[in-house]
Amino acid sequence: MIASPKRSRVLSGHRPTGPLHLGHLVGALENWVHLQDEHDCFFAICDWHALTSEYSRKSPLREWTEVVAAEWLAAGIDPERATLFVQSDVKEHAELHLLLSMLVPLPWLERVPTFKEQQQQLSDRDLNTYGFLGYPVLQSADILIYRAHLVPVGEDQVAHIEFTREVARRFNSLYGEVFPEPTARLTETARLPGTDGRKMSKSYGNSINLGDEPAKIREKIARMVTDPARVRRSDPGNPDVCPVFTIHQAFTGQKQRDEIDQGCRTAAIGCLDCKKILSDRVLERIAPLQARRAELVGDRKKLAGILAAGADRARQVAGETMKEVRERMLGRT
Repeated sequence: MIASPKRSRVLSGHRPTGPLHLGHLVGALENWVHLQDEHDCFFAICDWHALTSEYSRKSPLREWTEVVAAEWLAAGIDPERATLFVQSDVKEHAELHLLLSMLVPLPWLERVPTFKEQQQQLSDRDLNTYGFLGYPVLQSADILIYRAHLVPVGEDQVAHIEFTREVARRFNSLYGEVFPEPTARLTETARLPGTDGRKMSKSYGNSINLGDEPAKIREKIARMVTDPARVRRSDPGNPDVCPVFTIHQAFTGQKQRDEIDQGCRTAAIGCLDCKKILSDRVLERIAPLQARRAELVGDRKKLAGILAAGADRARQVAGETMKEVRERMLGRT
């Protein structure tokens, strides 16, 4: 059975712009699995958010939506304990987005750190659109429509949650108390680096994906950047600045990490040795997930049923919120 709504509520989600990667696993999914036992969890596949940067591309949103759903389930998200749904199946998100956009000052949007950062990082796309600028308002609507108390996010999304808190305060000050101010909940693993050393991201093309074949995962790890100062095998390295060692911290046990740390600093092991160990640990960790994923990806009927049931419950909760919002803002329900 779905957790009781008397528990504190959680909202989080992913954009279906491609397969999920190791950063999603350790930075979100494993945390979600624990949260669903303690909270009333809503997990949204945010296809409207995907359009904010992918609107001009013929992106197979339906196929990626199914892949994301399969990978969530394979990671341990349980539709009997959490609500899984597709954002566009709950139209109340769009209605609340529209109404909140009436009261959000333009400077609030322009100061969100990820606005300019994404424009610079994704320079191959035209992001000068209202949808991209207004992304934080839609994200706020996603959270507030369920009156969520906790939002598990990476450190790069904390500014978005603070934005949502400001939106909630502004709405409540104008129309009366309706929305709780949500709190960001950071994971132990803040972010993983990708193969090029930047944050692991589908958009940057540097990700190690949950659905990659083992040989592909080994290949990607083998070509990862390491400590730039370690040019020769005999040179001592510095694990503190090595992206490979950062991933070790999420996948390798403390004892072996200590051995790798010492071996790197003394040149007792080389970068290829270190990467081989990391590949082994990663593959051990995700092998059960990949087996479940393979079963689920091909079962479109099962995935559709789970998402439809989730959307039904999400609409019920969202509808209750919108009834009150319409009454406060428009004088009608």
